[in-house]
Amino acid sequence: MVKISLLFIGLLNIVSPVYAQIAQLQTNIEQIIKNKKATVGVSIYESGSRQTLIINGDKHMPMQSVYKFHLALAVLNEVDKGRLKLSQKMHVRKSDIIPGLHSPMGEVYPNGEVDLPLSDIIRYMVADSDGSACDYLFRLLGGPKQVDAFIHQLGIRDVAIRDTEEMMQANGNWDVQYTNWTTPSAMLRLLKLFYQGKILSASSHDFLWKVMVGTTTGQDRLKKLLTAGTVVAHKTGTSGTNKNGLTGAVNDVGYIVLPNGKYLIISVFVTNSTETIQTNEQIIADIAKSAYNHFVRSN
Repeated sequence: MVKISLLFIGLLNIVSPVYAQIAQLQTNIEQIIKNKKATVGVSIYESGSRQTLIINGDKHMPMQSVYKFHLALAVLNEVDKGRLKLSQKMHVRKSDIIPGLHSPMGEVYPNGEVDLPLSDIIRYMVADSDGSACDYLFRLLGGPKQVDAFIHQLGIRDVAIRDTEEMMQANGNWDVQYTNWTTPSAMLRLLKLFYQGKILSASSHDFLWKVMVGTTTGQDRLKKLLTAGTVVAHKTGTSGTNKNGLTGAVNDVGYIVLPNGKYLIISVFVTNSTETIQTNEQIIADIAKSAYNHFVRSN
């Protein structure tokens, strides 16, 4: 059964047009996920009205590459502390290009032995979802546990970051992806903190925002059905499909800028699905379009 939580700031227990509107959005999303052979987690928040809609908010959802957003926050926090610089040259060895991982950085520099600015490695990781860049930055910080601790220090408890990209791909271990999880509610809290400028300095915030706007992966997810030119800053995550036809994760999380300049903060996790990849991505696209239309009409 889908568990849905609705939060109305200052409108609890009051029948109002706003309630009717958000209830209609709930109904629309229920129709989108109805009869889908998947568990779908959703969190939506609009910065102007502060309306919030959460579906399966407390379920553990495997993040896959969504956790590269968390890692980027941790790296940029070190930049803000003066321990690292975005312009700092980082030596990438051949051993840092991990075979079997999605790695545009590895395609450009297959033999490694190159010095790249830290900013480029972050871009590869976030915008291109580069696995080798991700694990390079994990090693730079001391491993996933350091990132996990940083996120917990922000007050985000319902999240776990345990394993690297290489670990998730090693030996065909299907279950390891579930060690890196979040809940839709926790994802929303983290995205809100970033949006509110409570995690990074203004310069680091702006850098990461621009990188997320430039994301090259998941073009058929949050962005697919939105009005041309709509600004979307997001991070995707995708698992493989096992021999039983089960896909562990097809995710997209981030921000949609509305025509009035307000922000729609949204995360959609499609977990343990036996649908096709196209159907999983269409679920995300349909939910994003439904939410976008709702808040455009209500503003």
